Amino acid sequence: MKILVATDGSRNALRAVKYAAKLAHLLRTGSNKITLISVHDDIGLRHARAFVGKAEVADYLRELSEKELKPARKLLKDDGIGYDMEIRTGHVAQEIVDCADKGKFDMIVLGSKGRSAMAD
Repeated sequence: MKILVATDGSRNALRAVKYAAKLAHLLRTGSNKITLISVHDDIGLRHARAFVGKAEVADYLRELSEKELKPARKLLKDDGIGYDMEIRTGHVAQEIVDCADKGKFDMIVLGSKGRSAMAD
C-alpha cells in the first residue's frame, strides 16, 4: 500500500506521520514505504522571487521543508519505515491531490489542524 503523508512540521502533522507509520506496519503488503509531502503556498512568493531571485527562494523553501520534515523523517527511520520526500510550492490542496494522482497512492494522511500564516 502506498501512503502519502502531508506534513507542515506542526504537532498535528507529526501525529499524522505516527498514524501513517502504524498503518504501514498493520497493512504491510510488500512495500513498506511512505512518501512525505511538504507544500508551501505560493501566494506572496512571486514578489519574493522578484526581489531576491527564483533560485534563492527555491533554496530557502527546500531548506525550510527539510527542517520541517526532520522530525517525521527521524520517526520513520526509527520505526524502520522507508520514505521518500516531495517538496512543492503552489496551492496546497491541489499539489497534494496532484502528487497523489501522479504517484497512484492508495491513501492520503494529514493532520486535522496545521499551521497558518498567522502562526508562522
